[in-house]
Amino acid sequence: MLRDEDRIFTNLYGWHDWGLEGARKRGDWSTTKEILSRSPEDIVEDVKASGLRGRGGAGFPTGVKWSFMPKEVKDKPHYLVVNADESEPGTCKDREIIRNDPHKLVEGCLIGGYAMRATAAFIYIRGEFYNEAVRLQAAIDQAYEAGLIGKNACGTGYDFDVILHRGAGAYICGEETALLESLEGKKGQPRLKPPFPAGVGLYGCPTTVNNVESVAVVPEILRRGASWFADLGTPKNSGTKLFCISGHVENPCNVEEEMGIPLKELLEKHCGGVIGGWDNLLAVIPGGSSVPMMPKSVCDDVIMDFDTLRGVGSGLGTAAVIVLNKQTDIVKAIARLSYFYKHESCGQCTPCREGTGWMYRVMDRLVRGEAEVEEIDALYEVTKQIEGHTICALGDAAAWPIQGLLRHFRPEVERRIAARKAGQPIMEAAE
Repeated sequence: MLRDEDRIFTNLYGWHDWGLEGARKRGDWSTTKEILSRSPEDIVEDVKASGLRGRGGAGFPTGVKWSFMPKEVKDKPHYLVVNADESEPGTCKDREIIRNDPHKLVEGCLIGGYAMRATAAFIYIRGEFYNEAVRLQAAIDQAYEAGLIGKNACGTGYDFDVILHRGAGAYICGEETALLESLEGKKGQPRLKPPFPAGVGLYGCPTTVNNVESVAVVPEILRRGASWFADLGTPKNSGTKLFCISGHVENPCNVEEEMGIPLKELLEKHCGGVIGGWDNLLAVIPGGSSVPMMPKSVCDDVIMDFDTLRGVGSGLGTAAVIVLNKQTDIVKAIARLSYFYKHESCGQCTPCREGTGWMYRVMDRLVRGEAEVEEIDALYEVTKQIEGHTICALGDAAAWPIQGLLRHFRPEVERRIAARKAGQPIMEAAE
């Protein structure tokens, strides 16, 4: 359980002033000049030592990612790009940071940019986040007016700009290279890697792309010390994490908690538990819609960190916890996610372009029981042919929810087919 004094996002619910004055009262911008007096290498080493892993889904060590940037600036400038294109179904953490604690992000951009010898940060925000974009731009303007960013940022002699760019609502632009393409004014389609963004990124310059939460926690880590952050959480899964909890709980919420908190404790302590009680739980999708679900038998004891969830065949992802109780039509729920991935595929890779549509059409028939039992195996086989065979991870994201369904709830899919053939009602909730 996380102690109040260890919370990083102290205005997560917007109870206090979001502006510069309120942010300073909460400790933001307090020692920025001292942090920037250190060498970029020192800062990167501290971020490495903290154990911070990327909060956008993949969980790659942030300090290691920063260390991939060239150690000296040659003929091309360096850039930091912040991924605020939060479009994963079930995920709503970055939105609250931008809305209620925007100065943490702006300060994080400055410090992260300095550590990577960047001249500017580009924040790519989801197009639908209109009010959040207005709020973030206001915070950026406040930071410029106070001399915290821009020319001679914080009086350090370091020049650094922060530019806000609004996207147009495409899920695929949450993939880092598709985001870069979109920033450059092109169609948002992922690039082949290598070259990686640290070598050839935005406008062909060395670039690092980080999630909002990953950047926003860095100032507090450097203020309090890497060991403070590393001591929170579980081994190799350090620190605090924002969890977005939705679905069949009494009180859906966003909450900052320690990495490695038991799932049951997370739901019962912060959300009032599962609607109908813990025994009424059917399954949980623990990391946003693109990770495989876990049945109740796994949820009883599982803890919420990257490695544990990977070990039980799922993933922490963005830590968007979607709770499904026994009143859920589980097949229909996954069919709905299949439609989303079909709709959002950029169409560049054949397995994804053709496969997402094919999977959705099969799922749509399975909802009504209009299929043969043999098609279940064919569907699973197609998910395996898509998984790992596309430029970006959208193919995996489309395949994994279906794999989770067939792995844990195949009897329910077969029951529907049998009920349809016998002329019986098929829309009973799974038990």
